[in-house]
Amino acid sequence: MVVREKPNAFALFFILRGSIVPLILPQIIVIALLGGIVAVAQRHFPAVFPDYSPAAFALLGVALSLFLGFRNNACYDRWWEARKQWGQLMVDGRSLARQVTSFIDEQDEGGSEAKRRLVQLSIAFTHALRHSLRQSDPASDIEKYIDPQDWPLLQQSQNLPDDILRLMGRELGVCQKKKLLSDILIQSIDKRITSMAGVLAACERIRNTPLPFAYMLLVHRTAYLYCFILPFGLVTSLGLFTPLFCAIVAYTFFGLDALSEELEEPFGLSPNDLPLSAMSRTLEINLLAALGEKNLPPVIQPKGDYLQ
Repeated sequence: MVVREKPNAFALFFILRGSIVPLILPQIIVIALLGGIVAVAQRHFPAVFPDYSPAAFALLGVALSLFLGFRNNACYDRWWEARKQWGQLMVDGRSLARQVTSFIDEQDEGGSEAKRRLVQLSIAFTHALRHSLRQSDPASDIEKYIDPQDWPLLQQSQNLPDDILRLMGRELGVCQKKKLLSDILIQSIDKRITSMAGVLAACERIRNTPLPFAYMLLVHRTAYLYCFILPFGLVTSLGLFTPLFCAIVAYTFFGLDALSEELEEPFGLSPNDLPLSAMSRTLEINLLAALGEKNLPPVIQPKGDYLQ
């Protein structure tokens, strides 16, 4: 995620870090060069270029803008839904830690171990979910929070976050058998685990269900066709200013298209994706502090203008 102070109006025109411009600069240059070639050709051979009315291009531009706007809104909804789900995970993790540390008596036999195990499994679930969504290796982050006898089985897991939730449920059952928690508190904590399972399912839905490819292809193809034919429709009225205007239109349409592609997959490592690593570390620090740990891991800081 890009994290930086809002620049002033003058600086807005020159910022590249965090901008979509580096991704679409080749397309902008190509369209500007095409506009320049058409403008020069029209200046030397005006009879070859009929005097087209810009009304048809304006109509097509409005229609394309509506399609791009709809796609951008749909992709932003996916990004915001992902952020809300991770916000819910923060609520569930902190609430579970508060309930466990408040209501399990360390003086009871096995109470201290059960409390620590449930909180550590919550931390492991958060890291496992992040790595599952980013398809990276979770071992370095979660192995220290998993009992050695459980780790070999988890290494063979097809869905590691879900298996960790099962371990949490099993540990909650042990607490019930040992009378470490009342039935009402067992149900309350189980609701938190169920809510975490809901977060997992929602994140899997977002990641595994992209926008329909046919719709993406239609918008993408139409944007290219429009920008390629635009110089021919504007050259008779704009003349040598055609390349500038075409570059601005290309920046707008290609920029919205590229930004939509980034927002469509909110769990990756692109500049505009969610900072899952930072959120996971924040929850890890909070839950370890709930256990009374003093040697806490450092907060993840932005690198440059990016927070991962």
